[in-house]
Amino acid sequence: MSTHAPILPILIAFAAALLQLACDRLSFQRLVGLLSAALLVLVGIWLTWLADDGQMRVYALGDWPAPFGIVLVVDRLAAAMVLLAAVLGFAALLYASAGFDQRGKHFHPLFQLQLMGLLGAFLTGDLFNLFVFFEVMLLASYTLLAHGGGLARTRAGISYAVINLIGSAIFLIALGLLYGTLGTLNLADLAQRLLLPGYDQALARLAMALLIAVFVLKAGLLPLSFWLPQTYTAAGVPVAALFAIMTKVGIVAILRLQVIALAPAMPDLLDHWLTPLALATVVFAALGTLAAARLRALAAWMVLLSAGTLLVTLAQTSAAVTAATIFYLVHSTLAGAAFFLLAGVIAEQRGPAADLLVAGPQPQATWVRISFLVLATTLAGLPPFSGFLGKLMLLTTLREAAAGLAIWVVLLGAGFVAMIVLARAGGDVFWKQKTLAGPSDAIAWPRATATLALVAAGPLLAVLARPLSDYAERAASQLHAPGAYVAAVLGPVPAPMTRETAR
Repeated sequence: MSTHAPILPILIAFAAALLQLACDRLSFQRLVGLLSAALLVLVGIWLTWLADDGQMRVYALGDWPAPFGIVLVVDRLAAAMVLLAAVLGFAALLYASAGFDQRGKHFHPLFQLQLMGLLGAFLTGDLFNLFVFFEVMLLASYTLLAHGGGLARTRAGISYAVINLIGSAIFLIALGLLYGTLGTLNLADLAQRLLLPGYDQALARLAMALLIAVFVLKAGLLPLSFWLPQTYTAAGVPVAALFAIMTKVGIVAILRLQVIALAPAMPDLLDHWLTPLALATVVFAALGTLAAARLRALAAWMVLLSAGTLLVTLAQTSAAVTAATIFYLVHSTLAGAAFFLLAGVIAEQRGPAADLLVAGPQPQATWVRISFLVLATTLAGLPPFSGFLGKLMLLTTLREAAAGLAIWVVLLGAGFVAMIVLARAGGDVFWKQKTLAGPSDAIAWPRATATLALVAAGPLLAVLARPLSDYAERAASQLHAPGAYVAAVLGPVPAPMTRETAR
């Protein structure tokens, strides 16, 4: 069974989507969707347990060996990202099953297809299939973004579709250049061929630069990030929660490409430009939080802030920095998604005031107030929750970076701004009250359960900080051994031929 483990997450999501398309009864689609999401969580846990033995599991579709066939690769990082996507998908789907899924057609199969795209993007070992899974993910997200209708979602959907179609066109051009120059799109084979002489280095660098441009577009790097806050704010609450991991797809793609292919062959490709732009993204997002007029907009800016923070680390080639990046990535994804779900719950409790940062009815449920306090503490990076630990790990490992002082100043300053903004938002929602929300504003149990589960991730990650950080260190060490990745995918690499061996 473990032989086929790498393809199981993709098959589960795809099979669920087909079943849901075959029967359009909402109750059936909900049941299949939740069972599929729960099974994905279990498979994610299993894959993470399997991957922690240090062995990379390579699955060749159709038994065609790499680099000629399609391969899926499970290492510690891929397994962790599959588990993260599965947990987030289950929580978002549970929240949506309380009524949001009734607002339009085909929500459930599209949700499963987006999950399939996410999971495939984390598992694939081939750049062309990364493009394919990107497109599956994006095509589903276009419709999910518009689910429920409304002018704001239509406008956001059009701009989101246009910018991503441009990104997809650039992605395809980059792949064509790479294949024409090196004759392969398999990541392991690509890393090997980049170290050999005889190819057009200028063309290969251009292709790699275009690939990086596409990935930073997905991740929201300034000046390619103006679409993100508007899009995430306009999306429905559970859709926005799932979107919280989409920026991380670009970040993980850059991380893999940088460590496996670029660092050995083109170590200077990300130098001098990525860190300054990432710091500018952090500043831009921090200023955006100050201008946010509603909780969902604030959550969207916080997602961009976390993406900028993660992008700061990608120009570094240290395993310690990568370990801190992985821990912070998990924390920020769960916290950002939890903020969207909590904003939706608060909007229901406050009636006409919704999630606007104005005086209005105060949410009556005690757990909502406690959840906001815990989540705000986590997002602001204050002790004792995971936000503090993740920020501390990043700052500690980035002390020796070339722009270490600037990184410290910007990240600490952005954290201070986030703390002020979240405190102000809590005051607007929970203290500047006009009336209490009535008892009719009861919260459906699926929404309460999904929200509480993600909010609890902050304290839980702090309690499990030692084993999780140890796992992140092992994942980073494995990632920073590109030779092991190449050998696992292509088989043992023969020693280079010399004149003596040729004789």
